[in-house]
Amino acid sequence: MKAEAHAVTQSANQRLSAKEKDVNDTIWVQQTLAGDRDAFANLVEKYKTAVYNLAYRMLGRPTEAEDAAQETFLRAYTKLGSYKPEHKFSSWLLAITAHLCIDHLRREQPLLLEEVQPYQVWGRQSEDPEAILLAAEREEAVQRLLEALPAHYRLVVVLRYWHDLSYREIAQVTRLSEGAV
Repeated sequence: MKAEAHAVTQSANQRLSAKEKDVNDTIWVQQTLAGDRDAFANLVEKYKTAVYNLAYRMLGRPTEAEDAAQETFLRAYTKLGSYKPEHKFSSWLLAITAHLCIDHLRREQPLLLEEVQPYQVWGRQSEDPEAILLAAEREEAVQRLLEALPAHYRLVVVLRYWHDLSYREIAQVTRLSEGAV
C-alpha cells in the first residue's frame, strides 16, 4: 500500500513539475514579447539540446544540425507573437525545427552513404574499447536506418522515441491526426 501511495505521489509531483515548467515557458514568452531578451535566453538554454537533437536526428550531420538549431531559435524569436499559450511551447518549438529540417531535406541532394559521418558517441558508460565500439556501431546503424526513412516518418520516430512526446503532441507538431501518427 505504501509503495502505491508513493507512486501516486511521485506521479503527481512529476505532473506538477511539468506544469510548472510550462508556466515558466509562458512567463518567459510574455516577458520576451515585452522586450526582455534575457527571458528568451532562458528559453534557448532550456530547449537548445532538444532542438539540436531533433535537427541532428533529422539531418544526420552535426554542422547542419547546429545551423538548423540556430535558425529555429531565430524563427521562434521573430514568430513568437504567433505562439498560442494553450499549446506547449516545446511542441511549437519542435514543430519549427521539424519543418526547417524537412524543408532542408527537400532541397538537399541525396548523399552517398560513405559521405555520411556517424555521429559521435555521447555519454559513454564504459571505457572498455569493445563496449565503446559496439555502442558506436549500434548508434551508426540506428542513424543509417533513420536516414533511410522518408522525412515525415523519421520525424515521428524521433519525436516519439528520442523526445518522448505523446501521440497528441506529435500530432500537433506534424499537423497530422493522432490516428495517423
